Amino acid sequence: MKILSLVKYVPESTAKINVMPDGSGIDPKGVKFVMNPFCEFAVEAALQFKEKNSGANAEITALTLGPDTAVDALRTAYAMGVDKAVHLNDPSFEKADDLSVARIIAAAIKNEGFDVIFAGKHAIDYDRGQVGAALAECLGIPHVGAVTDITWSSDFKSATAKRRVEGAEEIVEVQLPALFTIEKGYVEARYPSLPGLMKAKKKPIDAKNAAALGLSADQVTGATQMHGFAPPPARPEGRKLDGEPEQQVAELVRILREDEKLI
Repeated sequence: MKILSLVKYVPESTAKINVMPDGSGIDPKGVKFVMNPFCEFAVEAALQFKEKNSGANAEITALTLGPDTAVDALRTAYAMGVDKAVHLNDPSFEKADDLSVARIIAAAIKNEGFDVIFAGKHAIDYDRGQVGAALAECLGIPHVGAVTDITWSSDFKSATAKRRVEGAEEIVEVQLPALFTIEKGYVEARYPSLPGLMKAKKKPIDAKNAAALGLSADQVTGATQMHGFAPPPARPEGRKLDGEPEQQVAELVRILREDEKLI
């Protein structure tokens, strides 16, 4: 079986994000970038499938789309245990929206014959969660989102997935090939070992640009574009009420009624 895990390079969740002075994007200076945590779940799901199903003879490929620095996410995937890595990197890809990203990835893998594709439920940078479903649509294969468990058939031609829906759990049976986006709680991602990280630095990365995929600039430019970034407005200072409790309550009611118009 051939398995693909999609990975994305994102700012660490605890990083302090500053906006560029001209509002063109975030300032990467001093920001640590890592593999998206939900993509770690996708890689781990692939690795555990391979470890638990030796009869499937699985081969795992990690793929990312992004600038030169995004290759570090692939090095992390290598250190975790994947077999191959593909980096889609072209200046024109910077203008791609989520649907265009899905089309680019589809162009890269359409002839590779992947049986299973794992992706994170969403990325923690823009939190949209659209690429996985869009990629499945581009490839014409089933998609199950926010998966919390998967049971594979004995012949590895179908799978039964569980996913959380509001107030319940949904069970979905699909024929392979299929794409699954992984929810937190399905697996716990392993930590790459130091020897694994060192070895990962020497492993090959299959880099592909737009020309290699047969795509023109028009084909990778998204219809949705971000025209500016701005930090959230400064939070106003709090107000302290003086006096006895009865006086504070009366003043609070007045503020809510007259100043804030909330009651």
